[in-house]
Amino acid sequence: MKSSGDNAANAMGIGALAARFGLAPHVLRHWESMGLLHPVRDARGRRRYDADDLTRVATILIGKKAGLGLDTIRSLSATVERAARHKILRAQADELRSRIAAARISLELIEGGLNCEYEDVTQCPDYRRLIAEQIGSRVTTRGRA
Repeated sequence: MKSSGDNAANAMGIGALAARFGLAPHVLRHWESMGLLHPVRDARGRRRYDADDLTRVATILIGKKAGLGLDTIRSLSATVERAARHKILRAQADELRSRIAAARISLELIEGGLNCEYEDVTQCPDYRRLIAEQIGSRVTTRGRA
């Protein structure tokens, strides 16, 4: 935990920090309740954020953009052992690869629908091929080829 004298001259309040990142103050309070932020308190008990807190907020936002959940971000920030960090990141990479594969299939399905000349998109050969791949069996194509 920081002492209340650390970077006191450069410290900012919760509103200023939230505004700097385009966040609502309650988001920072939530992150604090989850153990992601540890602001010092001034003599009146108000939160004061310093340069290290700015870095932590930026790190949290980058992690969220990367698809990491707050629990994972907290685990990563608390982990100093390389093997433990790699275990966490390996699991996240596997999950991301799965989401990317699903997104590629979705995009292929959407693009197929955009290029389909059939009235009923379910009759398009590309659509039926994608469905067949998903259910693991051959689906016959009706109508024109």
